[in-house]
Amino acid sequence: MDTTTIRDPMGGANQSGIRDHNERLVLSMIQRHGGLPSAEIARRTNLSAQTVSIIIRQLEKDGLLVRGEPIRGRVGKPSIPMTLRPDGALSVGLNIGRRSTDLVLIDLAGKIRAQIKRTYPYPSPDALTAFLSENFEKLLAGLKPAERRRVAGIGVAAPFELWNWLDVVNAPKEEMQRWRDFDVTAAVAEITGLPVTVRNDATAACTAEHVFGRGREFADYAYFFIGSFIGGGVVLNDTVYVGRTGNAGAFGSIPVASETGAQQLIHHASIYLLEARLEAAGFDPAAIWRPETDWSQFGQPLEDWIDHTARHLALAAVAVSSVIDFETILIDSNCPDSVRSQIVERTRKALTVIDTQGIDEPVIAEAAIGRNARAIGAASLPIIERYLLAQPLFG
Repeated sequence: MDTTTIRDPMGGANQSGIRDHNERLVLSMIQRHGGLPSAEIARRTNLSAQTVSIIIRQLEKDGLLVRGEPIRGRVGKPSIPMTLRPDGALSVGLNIGRRSTDLVLIDLAGKIRAQIKRTYPYPSPDALTAFLSENFEKLLAGLKPAERRRVAGIGVAAPFELWNWLDVVNAPKEEMQRWRDFDVTAAVAEITGLPVTVRNDATAACTAEHVFGRGREFADYAYFFIGSFIGGGVVLNDTVYVGRTGNAGAFGSIPVASETGAQQLIHHASIYLLEARLEAAGFDPAAIWRPETDWSQFGQPLEDWIDHTARHLALAAVAVSSVIDFETILIDSNCPDSVRSQIVERTRKALTVIDTQGIDEPVIAEAAIGRNARAIGAASLPIIERYLLAQPLFG
């Protein structure tokens, strides 16, 4: 498919020569709203019934759409909703974190079909290439040849400037400096043989939420992801806004008030701070990166961290809402869902004591994807590039 086709901002178009755009439009519409009959697709996209019918037949033939159960109970012929065929397309996602790396295989519906995870004290190029070389074929081992051919590519989510924050991750300087000259795209392409797309990790997480999570409910919102370091994403006009340098939504850099003066949010709402609290209390901080760990055992250090994080998230929410009138602020984290829920609830409470005169008080909501958001978001990138509209602008 040609990704350079110019889009009609009013919806679909019936002229020949832009069929690729219209196919993407139909797939994007169904991906966002779920199963839709052809008449509803035509109404929502401004495409003619005949054009929609032709597109649907082709997408069925390509194995991307499947017919649902007829909708009965109305006057006239029952309508048949068209839905995405989950295994019609597959994609791989690689998340390079500061404490762990994740490799996932997802389908067209965003469901994880396979996942491999590894933790480490710090990331290094050698560790990344070894992990990918060892596990890429294992990840795809369960696929039949026809399914293997449906793998759209591999997306990579990684923090920008991984060589920074050496004192926080306790990594050897010479090892981390190697990231400056390491070509992630070339290395991943050589190992996997797949098309590669690289994105900032927090922006990738935002993409996962927008394509597969609660982000489908809103056209404009700010997204916070609490990882080792907090980051975020911006969605405007139903589109994840990457920005001039690919680093839009770098909310960790927002100045917030603290006892010692203004400091960046990254120093007040990041998981590395919880690691420090746990270590001081005699816990093994590495335990928080193991998915099976029950965080309730961390007691008061965890409670204090949640409170501190929520107070500063509330300040950041007011700051971003004073720039853009967002519908909502979505919060996600590399934490158990129960911990994320507490952070969201306490952030709402913290907002009640902040002066928000001049703007509507920000609406704080809990995101849906969770700990795998960055890896799923990475995997979604090849699917978007090959099958969906990056800027859909539809209702």
